[in-house]
Amino acid sequence: MKDTAPDWFETCVSRLTTTSTQRVWSVLVTIFGDLAQDGSDQISGSLITALTRLAGIRAEATRVALHRLRKEGWIESTRVGRNSVHRLTSFGRRQSVAAAPRIYSRDPNMPDIWHVLIASNSESSRKELSDLMLTGDYCSLNASTAMAPGPMPDDLEELLGFESDTMSVPNWLRDLCGPEPLKTAYDQFWDAIQIVERLLPAEGAGDPMRSAVLRVLVVHAWRRIVLRHPSLPPVFLPDDWKGAACREAVSHLLDRLPRPSLSSLEAELMD
Repeated sequence: MKDTAPDWFETCVSRLTTTSTQRVWSVLVTIFGDLAQDGSDQISGSLITALTRLAGIRAEATRVALHRLRKEGWIESTRVGRNSVHRLTSFGRRQSVAAAPRIYSRDPNMPDIWHVLIASNSESSRKELSDLMLTGDYCSLNASTAMAPGPMPDDLEELLGFESDTMSVPNWLRDLCGPEPLKTAYDQFWDAIQIVERLLPAEGAGDPMRSAVLRVLVVHAWRRIVLRHPSLPPVFLPDDWKGAACREAVSHLLDRLPRPSLSSLEAELMD
């Protein structure tokens, strides 16, 4: 890998990282989740630093983020000579595997059945609803009502619940499921992804390291949006919602930026 990155690469990195605040630990989660999700995969500290440097992240910030991920049980590290290698823990792999279908699926399965839960004004009923919303893919309709895909739980105590495969979706619900800040995030991501699509050379990034960095940044920017809301059919979303178009664009870009092997990336450090 050459020391000086081409202008097109710098522009792509800038567009993928300036739409929101970069949390370095979250970028590292994406690196491990995209490049090293298998139980036998491990990444050297030198490689992580090289990848994050190309993404515009300082080495000190990377070290702090690695420490945080170890402390929170996401990764485990082993000293090998003067270097360290890092891998996802069982907990980290479970989290990555659970999120993968939402991130990578080209045609996500939409639920056939939805259920709605309604709480009374009692504190215990509101708490039951609040606790359930932590366990599933719920969308809050108001302080006492929530809905989620799939059949309703069978152990409800103080909640009114019903399920159906037919729902009338008014505009107010579309606006609730696709609020303006989230629509704006999709619009900004769409603009960025179009620039990357246009600037990326026809032959790809040109070397495994830059390909990995662009791939990770695309996945990371997409992950930060798509995991902020439940997976909803188009009928639940505003007409100008760009989620489906963004998903298609991400899939196309990831085809152009195939996942490089960790061995090829580690070899780049020796050149």
